[in-house]
Amino acid sequence: MGDLRRTLFYDRHVALKGKMVEFGGWEMPVFYPSGIVTEHLTTRRSSGLFDVSHMGRFVIRGSDSAAFLQHVLTGNAQALEPGLAQYTIIANENGGAVDDAYLYQFKDGEYLLVVNAANRQKDWDHFQAFLPGFQNVELIDSSDDLVMLAFQGPASRGILEDLIQSGRLPEPMRNHLSVVTIDGAEVMVGRTGYTGEPLCFELFTRRENGLALWDRLLEKGATPVGLGARDTLRLEAGMPLYGHEFGVDFDGNEIPILSNPLARMAVSFSPLKGDYVGRSALSIQHEALKRIMVRDYSLTRNLPRLVKPFAMVGRGVGRAEAKVFKNGQHVGWVTSGTTVPMWVFQGEGLESVITDESKIRAIGLAYLDSDVIEDDALEIEIRGKMISAVVVPHHLRSDAPPYARPIPYVPEETEEFAEPGDTSGKVGNLIRDAVTNHVWRQRECVNLIPSEMTVSPMVRLLSVTDPAYRYGEHRTSVALEDAEVFYYQGTDFIARVEQLLEAELIDFLCCREIETRMISGQMANMAVFSAMLDYINRVDRKKEPRRIRSVMNNHIGKGGHLSAQPMGALRDFVARDPQTERPAVVNFPVRPEDRFRIDVPATLELIEQHRPELIIFGKSMVLYKEPVAEIRKAIDDLGLDTIVMYDMAHVLGLVGPHFQQPFQEGADLVTGSTHKTYFGTQRGVAACKFEERDVQYPLWQALRNRTFPGSVSNHHLGTLLGLLMATYEMNHFKDQYQCRVVANAKAFARALKDCGLDVAGDADIGFTETHQVIVSVGYGRGPEIARRLEENNIICNYQAGPDEEGFTAAGALRCGVSEMTRFGMAENDFQELAQLIADVVLEDAKVNDRVKAFRSKFLDLQFCFHNGEYDELLQRLHKTI
Repeated sequence: MGDLRRTLFYDRHVALKGKMVEFGGWEMPVFYPSGIVTEHLTTRRSSGLFDVSHMGRFVIRGSDSAAFLQHVLTGNAQALEPGLAQYTIIANENGGAVDDAYLYQFKDGEYLLVVNAANRQKDWDHFQAFLPGFQNVELIDSSDDLVMLAFQGPASRGILEDLIQSGRLPEPMRNHLSVVTIDGAEVMVGRTGYTGEPLCFELFTRRENGLALWDRLLEKGATPVGLGARDTLRLEAGMPLYGHEFGVDFDGNEIPILSNPLARMAVSFSPLKGDYVGRSALSIQHEALKRIMVRDYSLTRNLPRLVKPFAMVGRGVGRAEAKVFKNGQHVGWVTSGTTVPMWVFQGEGLESVITDESKIRAIGLAYLDSDVIEDDALEIEIRGKMISAVVVPHHLRSDAPPYARPIPYVPEETEEFAEPGDTSGKVGNLIRDAVTNHVWRQRECVNLIPSEMTVSPMVRLLSVTDPAYRYGEHRTSVALEDAEVFYYQGTDFIARVEQLLEAELIDFLCCREIETRMISGQMANMAVFSAMLDYINRVDRKKEPRRIRSVMNNHIGKGGHLSAQPMGALRDFVARDPQTERPAVVNFPVRPEDRFRIDVPATLELIEQHRPELIIFGKSMVLYKEPVAEIRKAIDDLGLDTIVMYDMAHVLGLVGPHFQQPFQEGADLVTGSTHKTYFGTQRGVAACKFEERDVQYPLWQALRNRTFPGSVSNHHLGTLLGLLMATYEMNHFKDQYQCRVVANAKAFARALKDCGLDVAGDADIGFTETHQVIVSVGYGRGPEIARRLEENNIICNYQAGPDEEGFTAAGALRCGVSEMTRFGMAENDFQELAQLIADVVLEDAKVNDRVKAFRSKFLDLQFCFHNGEYDELLQRLHKTI
């Protein structure tokens, strides 16, 4: 192996007794003494460190660099903002892959392209052919100057955090980048990798810093992993390998790029790219793929085969080049196949935990006729025998961090329908279980979920009276002088209730108009978004309506609510940014030192740059007031026609001088849920400040129309009646209640801190300005701690913090004091509760009986009408129903 190249880490591999082999012209470790299986399992359970410095690293810079990359790569390089990376393909004119690659932009205007080791010279030569068409492009081969390590697995994050001296890890989303300092050396960090791990990092540093970085990672507990496990890990993740899933098939034909599922994310048809290399051929493949996905195989001549994962059913291993058959017909070849180990998880859902047991399974990828679909039975020819296999959707899922979870093939069993049981027994069981649950939740538990509120006895009784079963559809008729026209009879009472409720809510919110027919806060938001489309397209109703051009909101990972996200209610209403090809949503930047608080100066810069049509305030993790006034002033100073919406779902019951007065501060619209800090039944509302003469008033008219008939028909008239009583309570008791809630939250937060817990927020203001308190309990421990508290009759919910990858990796508890405040708890009571929580969290103490005794002091709801004036009426009401 004398002519083979060696990476900087060669001597380290030899010292670790790595088995060195030839790979792509390099002498690399295929495994270490522990072996491929152990290295694979260690990566999945802990962390694996891979020397990937044999790969090619090209730096591209210059004023024409983006245009050059747009031409020679399939991805949309102009969508790549500094701090982001993207998977991409180097295509030829036939729509085949010269190579697949990863493109990074750590610095503005400078790109780093990582290519496969065996293709490094070929890729370089390919690019040289196109460079003369671009005047100001500098292409530099930095493969020798810049070393590259892959660090993958659930423990990788913690190890890196311990090593970082300055800077921070990239945002907890794949393809995000950052630059940090480790032992005085600059290290570029990308959340990328080739293993399928949800916690994955690739590290780049100058050659002179490489060995120290390797050594420090090993000192902290990283396990070196060779090429063997790297291949089994990537195969388990369903990732393509050049020369197997890309390149030339076993008939000698070029494999079309879009045959690979992952490649579909790497191909852009944005107009910004122009006529790039391979675009015409890829467009033809794309048209065929769209039909294949709806099982129209009329264009399969343009995309005859697709790469799909398979699992072996019979005993055997389908290796690369093995022929694949379906119903006796040859339908393709195995492109990659082997046995891979997997950890066994025990339990279901969030309760599932990784065990010490592992298994081996035979899996692979195959290049199959396009009409072969998931669950199709296959046969693979292995040493002259036909062995059963099946097409599966995937071998592994990475969407429940911190672990990648294997999805082994399990044959479907025929469902057997149970015979109907004893009806009377089932009815009795339901009633008994409901009573048990009610007593537990209402009399034995302390409820700290901030999105919940127990309603008063009056509200509860009114909510089940006769309007609960009726319809009350109505809308305004201009021809009848704006009279509300009801489409059902028997609605005089509920019409009066709606009028009274609107008047009370207008008084509470200090608004001009209110819509009360939504049955949830999310529905209220959807009505706003739908109305925005009506409003911005009001001039020309004949064209296909355009979507909202640009939206600014709180990112869900920084506390934003699901209903205001592109993955939630906003999905069908926001446009796609033509440059990024992603939903045209800009997130509020947050302060580095307090990631629950909006960075206002940075926000103002983004508003000037993006000029959003809609700005959405509001969070589900909310500690502070939103900067409504500052943003309104900036919008007005810029002369923007921007609608400012405040989703007050969590803080609707705090509206007023003790918290925020949104319309006085500049909000145009307010939406909210009526059952969190508010006293009401589970419903939603929307309100505005517009008057009829205002130019934006048509937006309010559109919102009314998008409520009915756009969103609701029967809008749960019983809970509407209950909401009116709750609003009477709210207006009567709000000053006393709101002050108590905020004071209790601050006292609770301070007490939790004094008990040794890690409380989020600004200590100088008591950690919170709302009803919420957020406690960090350790990365990924949120579900476990929340369950432990529940077993001790303390109910809260776990949340992912701003630096965590998702709810399964949540390390925070979200607590709210509003419901227990309403049950009479004061500041000293929350201090006592804080100690009970600390005993559970820090000492794993069993405090169930102590919590029951504690709760027994708080059984009667406060801030509602208790005096005897209404007793006779309530008795009549109770007897009636």
